[in-house]
Amino acid sequence: MAAWLIPAVKAILPFVSPIVSAALPVFTTRKPDVPVQDPGGVLQQQITELQQAASQNALHVKELAEQLQKTVTALEGAAVQAEARVRRMMVLAGAACAFSLLALGVALFVLFLR
Repeated sequence: MAAWLIPAVKAILPFVSPIVSAALPVFTTRKPDVPVQDPGGVLQQQITELQQAASQNALHVKELAEQLQKTVTALEGAAVQAEARVRRMMVLAGAACAFSLLALGVALFVLFLR
């Protein structure tokens, strides 16, 4: 699993439940056995509930986008640090290889001088 995926999921996970609850609004339902006296009133109430759910959804999406932007920024910073570490390790590995070749050369030189 990618190392960046776990922090991203942990950052986004708290916002999933509010988004789902806002995306699935519970509308006022008409009971089939009770005749509706004012169908326009029920319709107006449903429209109001839908508008409230849409505005809450927009707020949650905005919060999620801000959190995602923070996560991406943090991931980019971590990637830059990881690249610097990789470069440093490559330099150290190259130096170690050079020193080992030098030691091998010195050992062979001493061996042939005997």
